[in-house]
Amino acid sequence: MSETEQQSGGGKNQPLRAPRGTRDVISPEVERWQDVERAAHDTFGRYGFREMRTPIFEDSAVFEKGTIETLQSAQKEMYRFVDLGGHELTLRPEGTPPVIRAYVEHNLGHGKDLARFYYIGPMFRYERPQRGRYRQFHQIGVEVFGSESAALDAEVIDMAMTWLGDLGIRSLQLCVNSVGDHDDRPAYMEKLIEAQRSLLGEMSEDSRRRHEINPLRVFDSKDPQDQLLIEKFPTILDHLSPQNKAHFDEVCAYLSDWGIDYNIEPRLVRGLDYYRRTVFEVTSSALGAQNSLLGGGRYDGLVEQMGGDNIPGVGFAAGLERIVLALPEGAGAAPIDCYIVTVSPELIPQAMKVMRDLRSHGLCCTADFQDRSVKAQMKAANRSNAPIAVIFGPDELSKGVCTLKMMESGEQQEVSLEILVEDLHRIVHMADPGN
Repeated sequence: MSETEQQSGGGKNQPLRAPRGTRDVISPEVERWQDVERAAHDTFGRYGFREMRTPIFEDSAVFEKGTIETLQSAQKEMYRFVDLGGHELTLRPEGTPPVIRAYVEHNLGHGKDLARFYYIGPMFRYERPQRGRYRQFHQIGVEVFGSESAALDAEVIDMAMTWLGDLGIRSLQLCVNSVGDHDDRPAYMEKLIEAQRSLLGEMSEDSRRRHEINPLRVFDSKDPQDQLLIEKFPTILDHLSPQNKAHFDEVCAYLSDWGIDYNIEPRLVRGLDYYRRTVFEVTSSALGAQNSLLGGGRYDGLVEQMGGDNIPGVGFAAGLERIVLALPEGAGAAPIDCYIVTVSPELIPQAMKVMRDLRSHGLCCTADFQDRSVKAQMKAANRSNAPIAVIFGPDELSKGVCTLKMMESGEQQEVSLEILVEDLHRIVHMADPGN
């Protein structure tokens, strides 16, 4: 079956399906996404970052000037189209170029101010779909413009580790490196290419292709055969200028001083051509072999390349899908505090008044409202994972009370409607002290 047939469902009478490489995010997974996004808003806000929302599609020139990898490779994966006005547009394959375009267009640095932004949104690349990697994927990223300081590099790394740590992701490992700049690379690249050429016959087919396009990308190979060869290649750390070495040493000194564990990985180069000096990556064993969660670095010169002034920048991007996969078990479950059960449909109006009061006091409650039996409603309450069922019957309501049933123990008790909010808060907090 062709990919077109797969996307359409395979025939006229087949149900419609999401296009290959895309997926629907539904409950309970979507609550895990919301947790990750809320943590990003909170953490980044505390570091002085402000959210930016750029268009999902841009003029194709935005990605030709600030392209992912090399233009030749990137064009094969970009979703490009011509609109009805004849404009050539591209669905954004990454977040940094659009943010730079907006930064330059709106003069957000005012020529000298340090500008801190973050973004959350979908990106698009025509890749082979696999676990945690899709053709429509989502990134959370940060960008800072206006300073070459090593302190800023360290602060961005610190913020990334704080965010991931607050999410409870286990086994985080931070790797850092410096890839120097245009002055360091010519002599290094000459030695790297020479070393790779001598071993081309032993490399994987993918690495031989990378060698022709961008020799640095060979370091990204996960092929065990390539890993043994990569250990023989020279590293950029041995070819840094004194200034760039001092910059990297200062970044590492900050991380050490703050108690942030890290490994210096001299073969970490990142996949994007525009990086300068500091690069870093965060991984987690919770993801298995494809363990990368987040990566970034410094990209001095990219703002000027995209039509702005010579403004330095540093940032990172994280794949939202991969972070959700790495979350601890149980994270993101939407807490329903109580489930409302009515003995007869005539009691629904009174029950809804009570529900509105409960919600106004911060309690999460829901109900069935399908004129089903009490037994069916209790089964729905059990499926909702609510710890408490609040049962409204005519006799109870005539006395101004309702019945609380503890779903786990089966224990029941009558509670006055006047103190229902107070009692529910007490029971919910006893069940979840962190609530």
